[in-house]
Amino acid sequence: MWKNKRVLLSALVACALISGCKQEDNATTIEFMHSSVEQERQAVINQLIAEFEKENPGIRVKPVPVEEDAYNTKVTTLARSGSLPEVIEISHDYAKVMDKEQLIDRDAVQQVIAGIGEGMFYDGVLRIVRTEDGKAWTGVPMSSWLQGVWYRKSALAGAGLSEPTGWDSLLTAAARLANPAQKKYGIALPTAESVMTEQAFSQFALSNGANVFNAQGEITLDTPEMREALNYYGKLAALSMPGSNDVMEIKDAFMNGTAPMAIYSTYILPAVFKEGDPKDLGFIVPTQKSSAVYGMVTSLTITAGQSEEETDAAEKFIAFMEQAPHAAQWVLMSPGAALPVNKAVVDTPAYKANPVIQAFSVLTNELIAQYPNVQVFGSVGDKNFTRMGDVTGSGVINEVVNSVTVGQQAPQSALAKGQKRLVELVQQH
Repeated sequence: MWKNKRVLLSALVACALISGCKQEDNATTIEFMHSSVEQERQAVINQLIAEFEKENPGIRVKPVPVEEDAYNTKVTTLARSGSLPEVIEISHDYAKVMDKEQLIDRDAVQQVIAGIGEGMFYDGVLRIVRTEDGKAWTGVPMSSWLQGVWYRKSALAGAGLSEPTGWDSLLTAAARLANPAQKKYGIALPTAESVMTEQAFSQFALSNGANVFNAQGEITLDTPEMREALNYYGKLAALSMPGSNDVMEIKDAFMNGTAPMAIYSTYILPAVFKEGDPKDLGFIVPTQKSSAVYGMVTSLTITAGQSEEETDAAEKFIAFMEQAPHAAQWVLMSPGAALPVNKAVVDTPAYKANPVIQAFSVLTNELIAQYPNVQVFGSVGDKNFTRMGDVTGSGVINEVVNSVTVGQQAPQSALAKGQKRLVELVQQH
């Protein structure tokens, strides 16, 4: 009897070693790389995966959570070893780099978007994830965050100020609110050599018609419009906290009342909900010749070089994630901070019932309405130049801004040096 049991056990072990017997032979396994390493977020994603696998018994999805700081490096490493996950959560800026390296299956992404319907995405969203040739997309949008100038309504009202509507009124308001002797500043804005500084400055530059590239793909950092924007940003920085300020310094200054205005992303909303008064929060967009909102779109993309079965499974998985209830769960992992890009999400019961969304309901709708005003460096018309990823990665722009706002260098000199460095950079690539 024991001998028969040992034979049976050996057979089962052998079966498991040969890819899990007949039942598992028919299953297609794909990997899903994402940046939600926090346990509560992983729980949401794992639950969504479980629901998907229940609906699609022939597909297995293996989650691959990776820390945000190591994310882009991980993608590069996996690409070199030929082991990229089939589905990757990706920001639209790094997606440009992946597309340049031909790591994205454009046809598969197109297939998913066609199945969802372009009209299901808010106006302006798909434009942000356009490929450089304007013929395809780098991913299927899942959520976004936006950046602009936040202000405390009570602080402006107390100073007899109305909501600023353009460069001049914003500078006037910041000057009126500043009292450095009392360690009170008119506005908190980034000046450190960081990506946030490039993002914040880009809003002012783009609102003045200045971009890093022109329609022909030439570097246009050193232009009169860019000099005007950098000169203006320097004036605003003089009304901010001294030194090189980055994410934490700006958030702290706004939350503790040191600065009643701040340039920050929608990730300020959860903090205000927890520690402040949601009704006292206002949002304005840098406006000169046009309005310019900085926006970051998070997409799910499908990698190139996979088998037909794996690509088909990846398409089904992303289509499942884009269904309104599932997309709502994704957005609500960061309620208020992450904004929906799919129109159907705002009508789901879970989204409408969320306390953060209820607290900021009017403001959230105003933010969503800003998608058509999203402008980013390197995006000209329907073209999103892939080399913008190299430009941002070089740190040249945030170094230029830092040299003017902290180093007191003249904008004309700083931009001339930056122009030279970027021309050399794109020639190398």
